[in-house]
Amino acid sequence: MAEQRVRVLIKGKVQGVFFRQALKVKAKQKNVFGCVKNLTDGRVEAILEGDEENVNNLVEWCHGGPANARVEDIEIRNEKFSNEFSKFDVLY
Repeated sequence: MAEQRVRVLIKGKVQGVFFRQALKVKAKQKNVFGCVKNLTDGRVEAILEGDEENVNNLVEWCHGGPANARVEDIEIRNEKFSNEFSKFDVLY
């Protein structure tokens, strides 16, 4: 299985709607590691590492997010897989 790492920047009503926590639950279900945090400009940034199919499934989920989120735009940057994460963290 191919491994993949992406950095995802999600814009819209994505802070204060449990986006980070919901993404953590989804990441654990898919065995994807990385982290997610709020940015000062109102976006959410996530780094996702794992099996390509599972990472792609999470990226698709990010297009909608949890029930109260309103995603306006999503930017996806492919990065070199680093295997630096051993779990998925919500950063504050």
